[in-house]
Amino acid sequence: MTKKAARTSPGSFFRLFTISKTMRVEEEVRIPDAVDVVEPNQVESTIEAKQIGDRIRRLRMKRSMGLVELGKKTGLSASFLSQLETGRVVPTVRNLARISITFGKDLSYFFRDEQPITFRILRQSERVRLQKNAGTVPTFLSENLSGLIADSSMVPCIAEFRGTAEEVCFRPRIFEGVEFTMVVEGTLTLVSEMETRTLECGDVAWLDAMRKRQYTCDPGERARAIIITRPNRN
Repeated sequence: MTKKAARTSPGSFFRLFTISKTMRVEEEVRIPDAVDVVEPNQVESTIEAKQIGDRIRRLRMKRSMGLVELGKKTGLSASFLSQLETGRVVPTVRNLARISITFGKDLSYFFRDEQPITFRILRQSERVRLQKNAGTVPTFLSENLSGLIADSSMVPCIAEFRGTAEEVCFRPRIFEGVEFTMVVEGTLTLVSEMETRTLECGDVAWLDAMRKRQYTCDPGERARAIIITRPNRN
């Protein structure tokens, strides 16, 4: 048995001829067009897969920006932005352009595939250690933990206060943003402008980094704390 095919109408039908010793059968077979009608569900799933609203929310939170503030910068209402972030509405290209300009991003940022999270380890021997000396004995050590973080919006470090005959004091720099501190060993005294608080092992403090502040450790005592700073992005 052999088969031959002849096209009768471009992109639509093939006329098939089946030839055998005893019979000749002719039939038309429908060939799908190159472009079919796009199904609405397919469109929705494509938009949902890109997680445009979630990307907008992450950009906004990274800059510590409220919906009202973002609305003023983009000319869009806070209620619309809220619906956009939760996926209840789909932005037009014009509205998405307003948002991308506000955050200094290209439009393609909202559509390209996100890079997978990379698992990395920074060994203790590889960390950068800064020290403040009292004579020849280091009284304060700071270990930078952000060596493997590409996004500099978060800077973690370990602060170690080594007990000496004198009080050990650390004064962080002042910047627009927030500072998170968790004491993991010993006791620290936190002085922030007119307030003085004692932080014991396990205590956590969130601070406005625009305030003058200092951490002190009593003479002869030792303490360690994890300090994470997050500058605002304007």
